[in-house]
Amino acid sequence: MNFLDGHLFPENQQPLIITAAPYAPSWLPSDFPEDIPVTMEAQIQKAVDCYNAGATVLHLHVRELDGKGSKRLSKFNELIAGVRARVPEMIIQVGGSISFAPETEGAAAKWLSDDTRHMLAELDPKPDQVTVTINTSQMNFLEQFDARDIEGTSMEDPVVFNAYKEMTVPAQPGWAEEHIRRLTAAGIQSEFQCYNINSFESVERLMRRGIYKGPLVLNWVAIGGGMDAPNLYNLANFVRAVPDGAVLTVESSVLNVLPVNMMGIAMGLHVRTGTEDNLWNQSRTARMGTVAQIEQLVRISREFGRPIATAKEAREICKIGVFYDTVEETLAANGFAPNHSGRQQGYLRKIA
Repeated sequence: MNFLDGHLFPENQQPLIITAAPYAPSWLPSDFPEDIPVTMEAQIQKAVDCYNAGATVLHLHVRELDGKGSKRLSKFNELIAGVRARVPEMIIQVGGSISFAPETEGAAAKWLSDDTRHMLAELDPKPDQVTVTINTSQMNFLEQFDARDIEGTSMEDPVVFNAYKEMTVPAQPGWAEEHIRRLTAAGIQSEFQCYNINSFESVERLMRRGIYKGPLVLNWVAIGGGMDAPNLYNLANFVRAVPDGAVLTVESSVLNVLPVNMMGIAMGLHVRTGTEDNLWNQSRTARMGTVAQIEQLVRISREFGRPIATAKEAREICKIGVFYDTVEETLAANGFAPNHSGRQQGYLRKIA
C-alpha cells in the first residue's frame, strides 16, 4: 500500500470496519461463562449485541449445547439464518476451520477434512465470506501467550495446552484452489487469512493465474507460532506488499490485540477483536467480553477522529458479491501491476 502525505488524517481514510470474533472455539464456555454463548438463541443474540456495539463483520463459529465447537453444517445453517433474520446487513464471515477443538480428552486439535471444509460452499443461507488459509503452516497460537493468559482456564490442563500447541493448518495448493473455485461458484467471497508475506505472495499468484477473480479482502494474522509475530517490522513488510485496492484487517492475540488494532486504526486499516482472540483487559485484572472490546475500539477510533463503518459502508468497502470476469480486470481493480507478456506469472514487482 502507498502511504502519501495526509494518510494519517482521518478524512483521508475509510470508515473503520470492526470484525467481531465472539464464539471462541479454542476456549470452553466455563472459561468465560458470562460471555461465551452456548444455546442457539444466545449465539444469535451475541451477533446482535456485537452489531449494535459497532461491529459490521461477524466471524462465525458454532457451538453445540454441550459447549463444544460444532462440526455439523446444519448448525451453521441455523446460526446463519438466525443472524440474517435479526441483523440482515451484517457481513457473515464463516471461519474456514469449522472447529479445531479436540473432540475427546487427549485428542489432537485439528481442522476437519478437505472434503468437509469444501462443504462450506454449500451452506444455506450462504455466508458473505468464508476465511481461506493459504499454505500449510504450524499454528501454535499459544506461543504468544503469557502464563497469566491461561490462569484459571481450560488451557491450564497440560493435555489441552499441548493439543493446541501442536496444531497445524492444512492448506495445500490443490485444496486451496478447489476451495476458492467452489466458494466463487456459490457467490461467496474468499477472505484470505495471511500468516506472513509468503502466504500473501501465494494469494497474489492465485489471482495472477486466474484461480481467484474477486476483491482482495484479507487478514494479517500476527499470532506467532508459525505466523507473523505482532511487531511493527512484520506489519510494515506485509503492508508494503499489499496493493492499494485491498481491504486489510489486522488480527492478533491476547494482550497484543489492542495495540495491534490501535496501529491498524491509526494507519487506516481495519480491525478484529473478540474472545476468540483475547479474554482479558490490558492489566489482566478481569476478563473482557467481545462487546466491551468492540466498544473500546469504537471509543479509540472516535478519539482518532475516524468514523465507524455502517453495515452498508462495510459491504461497499469489501465489495461483497463482486467478482470479475478476467485476470486483467481482477489485477487492475485490486491495484496490482498487470501480468507481463512473456514473463512468468506471479512476478511480484510493482509499477513505479
